[in-house]
Amino acid sequence: MDQIENILQTFDPISLDEMDRVKLMNRIDTKFVFKVEEVSEILQEATDLYRILEIDGKRLFLYETLYLDTLDNQMYLDHHNGKLNRYKVRFRNYVDSNKIFLEIKYKTNKGRTIKKRIKRKEIDKLDSKKAKKYVEENSPYLYETLEPKMWSKFWRLTLVHKSVNERITVDLNLSYYNHSEEKDMSFISIAEVKQDISGETSDFIRILQSRRIYPTSFSKYCFGRNLLNRDLKHNRFKTRLLTLNKLHHDNRLIHLVG
Repeated sequence: MDQIENILQTFDPISLDEMDRVKLMNRIDTKFVFKVEEVSEILQEATDLYRILEIDGKRLFLYETLYLDTLDNQMYLDHHNGKLNRYKVRFRNYVDSNKIFLEIKYKTNKGRTIKKRIKRKEIDKLDSKKAKKYVEENSPYLYETLEPKMWSKFWRLTLVHKSVNERITVDLNLSYYNHSEEKDMSFISIAEVKQDISGETSDFIRILQSRRIYPTSFSKYCFGRNLLNRDLKHNRFKTRLLTLNKLHHDNRLIHLVG
């Protein structure tokens, strides 16, 4: 991690206010999963093309997320079954900036991701009238049918292209936990390219593809649930779980397949 942090200091900074032009709350997301050992060289290639988000001198930020779902895991199953027009509901704590949001992500049948969110003073205990109204106005779910399912924690860096409307996030040191178990996923990193349109000409994608790293479908929520709950339906994720096993040096992480 120290090597990565040193490389981050070589990027030109961009402030949170300057990033307003690339909020991209309605966007196309392209995800990539690769070994954390490759992050340093990838970032070095991107230094001249991108700026990095800096807040109060920090360039790596801690995120904590509490995911909600129905008692029968409807949101998870919608994703697993490939349903279009699906939702994700979560509380996200942007720890370093001391901001908490209730966020709703909507994946349309056109492949676009629309994110809406409202500020919260704390992660609700599912009894807030404002949160209830927000969820029910922006999703098909009744708030009282939702319950906490899983926490995730990771560190994120954010890059912004110097000349085009493109934002990159790279997540590191990912872990999942619930009331009884924790899973460490720090051997991988997850990059997400966020654009107005599909980004075949993205400089960051070009850098990844030169290293034979290609787009993949990866939901932090779904894979975390798989790791923490082996009873969940997961047959459509088996191939991707095997891919993660290949990235893990001793192949002992995932016991859902076989």
